[in-house]
Amino acid sequence: MGQRQDTHDRRNRGLWIGLALPGAIWLLVLFVAPFYVMLSVAGGGINEFFQTVVPVWNPLHWSSWNLSAVWHDIVGHGAFIGPPAFRTFLYTAIATAITLAIAYPVAYFVSRYGGRRKTLFLVLLIAPFWVSYMMRMLAWIDLLQQGGFFNSALSFFGLPGNTNWLGGKSVTVILGLVYGYIPYVILVLYAFLDRIDQSMLEAARDLGLSRWRTFWHVTIPLSKPAIIAGTFITALPMLGDYFTNQLLSGAPGTTMIGNVIEGQLGAPGETGQGAVLALMLLVVLLIPMTYYVVSTARTSREYA
Repeated sequence: MGQRQDTHDRRNRGLWIGLALPGAIWLLVLFVAPFYVMLSVAGGGINEFFQTVVPVWNPLHWSSWNLSAVWHDIVGHGAFIGPPAFRTFLYTAIATAITLAIAYPVAYFVSRYGGRRKTLFLVLLIAPFWVSYMMRMLAWIDLLQQGGFFNSALSFFGLPGNTNWLGGKSVTVILGLVYGYIPYVILVLYAFLDRIDQSMLEAARDLGLSRWRTFWHVTIPLSKPAIIAGTFITALPMLGDYFTNQLLSGAPGTTMIGNVIEGQLGAPGETGQGAVLALMLLVVLLIPMTYYVVSTARTSREYA
């Protein structure tokens, strides 16, 4: 009997390994290999004649020249990376807060009061985001340009309608980030809020709590994992975003760290420095990512 069970376990193990193997190979090809290429570029050199990057594939021969150059750009004389880095974290913090402030009430309404129309509400909320990100940002350009709909609407209501919203305004970039990433937060929050046991809310009401106090003392604490997940799902890509600012502003006063990396990767002789800066940003992002993984595991153990 024991031998038969061992054979059965080995077969199951082999089945799961076989099912996981394609995904593992896919991850190896599309993540591990490009990551090693980035390391090789960051530790490589430059062709002095053509000003092109020369990757060094042997880790023993990697150079720290690009790292020293980036560090000088951060803290040395004439450093220019500090302001974009600070601006990136500021924009991300504000945009994430606005995203949660908008997404939570929407997800709460759909999960609690959507009834049979939940699916319809979700489709209506997500449908505009089936259009590509670039097309949606181009639509924003049409709306916000000086002769666009937004300025025309302001003029109609007697407000100043000649503002150049695309001329390097921080508010435009921040709201563009909110618009670009808010559907992911709505989906995460809705998926969690819809699974909250309604009997717990009814018990709180039976104990004398008002609707507001039930929401604040029961619903909010129970949805904390979803709030954390939604925060990281939006904040992490926002920190590396460069396309939103590039389309909606493009001015030096709103430059983000992603724009600096994109500029270095496209500049002759600075590709290695761009790779180093991207790796440094990745190291910074590993801190909140680690916190998220640890907090999620702790919450799972508490609910187990």
